[in-house]
Amino acid sequence: MTGQLRRLLVPSISAFLALAALPGAALAQQPKEGGRANVVIQPEPPGLMLGILQNAPTQMVSGNIYEGLLRYDEKLNPKGQLATSWTISEDGKTYTFKLQKGVKWHDGKPFTAADVVFTADVFLRKTNPRTRASLAYVDTIIAPDDETVVFQLKQPFGPFIRMFEVGTMPIVPKHIYEGTDFLTNPANNTPIGTGPFKFAEWSKGAFIKLVKNPDYYEKGKPHLDEIYWHVIPDAAARSVAFETGKVDILPGGSVENFDVPRLAKTKNACITDKGWEFLAPQSWLWFNHRGGLTADVRFRKAVSYAIDRDFAREALWNGLGSVSTGPFAQSTAFRDEKALVKYPYDPAKAKALLKEMGYKGETVRFTPMPYGETWLRWAEAIKQNLEDVGIKVDMVNTDVAGWNKKLGDWDFDISITFLYQYGDPALGVSRAYVSSNIAHGSPFNNVGGYSNPEVDKLFADGATAFPDSARQTIYSAVQKKLSEDAVYAWLIDLKFPTITHCNVKNLITTGIGVNDGFKDAWIE
Repeated sequence: MTGQLRRLLVPSISAFLALAALPGAALAQQPKEGGRANVVIQPEPPGLMLGILQNAPTQMVSGNIYEGLLRYDEKLNPKGQLATSWTISEDGKTYTFKLQKGVKWHDGKPFTAADVVFTADVFLRKTNPRTRASLAYVDTIIAPDDETVVFQLKQPFGPFIRMFEVGTMPIVPKHIYEGTDFLTNPANNTPIGTGPFKFAEWSKGAFIKLVKNPDYYEKGKPHLDEIYWHVIPDAAARSVAFETGKVDILPGGSVENFDVPRLAKTKNACITDKGWEFLAPQSWLWFNHRGGLTADVRFRKAVSYAIDRDFAREALWNGLGSVSTGPFAQSTAFRDEKALVKYPYDPAKAKALLKEMGYKGETVRFTPMPYGETWLRWAEAIKQNLEDVGIKVDMVNTDVAGWNKKLGDWDFDISITFLYQYGDPALGVSRAYVSSNIAHGSPFNNVGGYSNPEVDKLFADGATAFPDSARQTIYSAVQKKLSEDAVYAWLIDLKFPTITHCNVKNLITTGIGVNDGFKDAWIE
């Protein structure tokens, strides 16, 4: 059956992905000013304060409100944003950024280097576990003047230049947050950034409206008057909204995968899988290592052997992406296939491991990720895979806020997730495995509680080793160890197609795609 599904689904998607070049063709055209971009956001984000919340929907909306010092193209090369230029010292320890002049926050206050220092040295060290892990390599952050910021590292950190995009280091206003409780600041509900669009209105359960920033520092941008993010809980209704013209843009993951081939064939539809190069989303099953069944490596291996990833990829993900065989996604630097202990679909091995450990039918709690019908169907398929080898499963369904809380409170046995890898293991991989990133309250750090001093040291050494050949040796060793320990059940390196009406131009211009693309977008 899976082979038949693959033959039916993959060719149609592949053919339409050839249209990925179409958005780029808009570069040769004269942008037209005005208009509204109608976009689906799925699911509705739990909030829009990007420095605190790292949910994918939050990044998608708020990446157009906030900005980072840099943007990155599809090959992960840095481009200026709030920084106009930057230099790196010969010893790799001093990064100096020159900032844009004349930038204003959305409340009219001037943006200065003090905002950058506050964001990186105070705010994000407290609120963002992924950024905090990278900032551990930074000794001092100073502002010699209002237009210069200097990061002094304790030692060289190879991927440091790649941590300045808006999702990793969104610059927040010091005058709003200094001296407050960051998590309860009222401004979290009405975000204030420097970006091309300003927050205007949020009708919960209905829409989020952003409007053009008339004081934006890049002349002639943005082209659009507003972005209207439609919250449409029903999956079928989201597809219908695109077909009827109510919405123009379906970002990756906003419609169910089984609808993608049909929508790609509709009149005036363009589709691309570009815009995910920097993020490299990888899905896996979290295991809670703190006790119970999931603390036993034999149980984790049994679960890994029990899952039919190929079926999920072909039947649920339209043949897009690739089966994950270890903790590094295929597009992430230093991945080493030969170093991995692999867990192909093998129910017999799963049953043998359960027998070896003396499993007696205890119930395991499985908390699905509430990101839509595809994810719930996948959770049901995984539940069936586990029950097929004799594991008793209790599904614990929640909404997005409840899922965040359960994982942040470590109130789960198994959960499904996907996390971005940000091109380098020191930026997006290590955070899920090092013991220093076990922090109560967040679903985006080392949620499983895996703690291994050997792995901690390997990740620390890999981040600072020089040259890249030395990093490769270290990261090969860490992949071997993590796969031996079956830390998590790695599932699929994901690809999410973005579907637009073809009169939407120049939307995907960076390696994070829609997340910061509306600055350049226009409607013909």
